[in-house]
Amino acid sequence: MACSIALAQTKSAVGNDVTAPLHALRPDYPVPYVIPATDAIKGTLDRVLVYLDAATPAQFANRVTGTVVDVGDKADTTIGFKQGDFRLTSYEWGVTYAGMLLAGDVTGDHRYTQYTQQRLEWMAAAAPAFRALYQRTPLRSNPLRQMIDPHALDDAGSMCAAMIKMLRAGGATVLRPVIDRYIDYISNKEYRLADGTLARNRPQQNTLWLDDLFMSVPALAQMGRLTGDRKYYDDAVRQVLQFSRRMFNKELHLYMHGWVEGMTVHPEFHWARANGWALMAMTELLDVLPADHPGREAVLQLLRDHVAGLAAYQSGNGLWHQLLDRNDSYLETSATAIYTYCIARAINRGWIDARAYGPMCLLGWNAVATRVNARGQVEGTCVGTGMAFDPAFYYYRPTNVYAAHGYGPVLLAGAEVMRLLKMHSFDMNDGSIQLNQ
Repeated sequence: MACSIALAQTKSAVGNDVTAPLHALRPDYPVPYVIPATDAIKGTLDRVLVYLDAATPAQFANRVTGTVVDVGDKADTTIGFKQGDFRLTSYEWGVTYAGMLLAGDVTGDHRYTQYTQQRLEWMAAAAPAFRALYQRTPLRSNPLRQMIDPHALDDAGSMCAAMIKMLRAGGATVLRPVIDRYIDYISNKEYRLADGTLARNRPQQNTLWLDDLFMSVPALAQMGRLTGDRKYYDDAVRQVLQFSRRMFNKELHLYMHGWVEGMTVHPEFHWARANGWALMAMTELLDVLPADHPGREAVLQLLRDHVAGLAAYQSGNGLWHQLLDRNDSYLETSATAIYTYCIARAINRGWIDARAYGPMCLLGWNAVATRVNARGQVEGTCVGTGMAFDPAFYYYRPTNVYAAHGYGPVLLAGAEVMRLLKMHSFDMNDGSIQLNQ
């Protein structure tokens, strides 16, 4: 008994409120609670680059034999992309191309820029041959169908924005005809409501999908920057304001995912990635919108309000939930990466307070980095998702390393956080991450 008492006293003496500074004990954080090092961020991005460079070959091949072919100025129905892990003309890959460009700009590593330039210019150069084939044989199996005959905003917007960014960064003029075809679809052919708001007729007639802000606004904004024609800026601002009037919850400062004209009640499901698309659309618009544009302040205030709303729902391990305000839904990677990118960029542009949002941004990156595995694959990303008015649909969407939505946001987030760390100094103050003044 005496021995037991003595042992208990010894253990107590090691650390109690009298003998030890308990506030200094190291917490058991679920993700690294550190100021990330830029070389560690670069290492994470390099793993992603190496994986994607191997997993997305820039080659055409015979569909049956797999033999690599040179298209030249003639294409036929036997030719497709050489098999890889991802689709090179999808909207998700438009984000990836933009992420590679940003990573190349921030790091100075030309491999990132070359990834985008090689693939976009290669496809644009082949587009006339495949367009001629499509005019003769209009099959959806045409590997460049989305590029030569877009049928939806998903086909056009993200790729268009990436191509304009590449052109502005010194890309070849072969990109311009494809850009013009994309922007013509967005501006003149996509279905709209009576007031000009871009819309879909699924799953209900006259439906707004929050995702479509990203599928349109960055392309319109970039076209405004490329051409100087303010009609593109005006349309981009109009989309943000008219979507937000219908879909932004001013109490929660979050967006609902879907809205249907004629419905008097809208069950609100605040799907994480759709909120990310909206935030990124505003970020991309403000990047290039002229300072004197009459809609700039309204868009900027929406971004600030949205960031404040999102900040209230970040989990303790740095990730955000699949349904933002339902913490029994799973933690999702792509949305977290998008928020991290947009918050870092907003800080770096001086739109939001670095003291208030810098630490949560770093926490977001630390969490995202844990989802990049040793192969460079991004784990925990929700697969493509339609729009619904019940919770089960969102709760049980699968995650998969081949969900392409995760890769571009991770590249964007890592690159912009590297820039954040170059522009701002952070330190540990009494155990917490704080901006240095």
